[in-house]
Amino acid sequence: MRRSVETALQVCPVEVGVAVLGGAWKLTIVKHLGKRPHRFGELGRAVGTVTPRVLTRQLRELEADGLVSRTVFAEVPPRVEYALTDLGETLRPAVAWLDDWGATYAEAHAGETHE
Repeated sequence: MRRSVETALQVCPVEVGVAVLGGAWKLTIVKHLGKRPHRFGELGRAVGTVTPRVLTRQLRELEADGLVSRTVFAEVPPRVEYALTDLGETLRPAVAWLDDWGATYAEAHAGETHE
């Protein structure tokens, strides 16, 4: 278990969720993997402006936390696919809710400027 998750366990379950899913792009990664497995390049394109370095780091953390699996196929050239684990699949309703909420929030605040 990663240190940040261990620390969060001492606080409360909400902090565990933030420790596991907080960070650049993790929820977006889970959202796209919830649709189907992806190869690294196509996942990067689906996520958006994420750099390969950041995507790699986030996938490794999600894998370490048991939410994403990485499968290497014995082909030439090698093919690697990322997919949600059974535990990762349990996040689908929460991620869908956050996606809907974010769209509603963005629509409600469209055209606002921040100074």
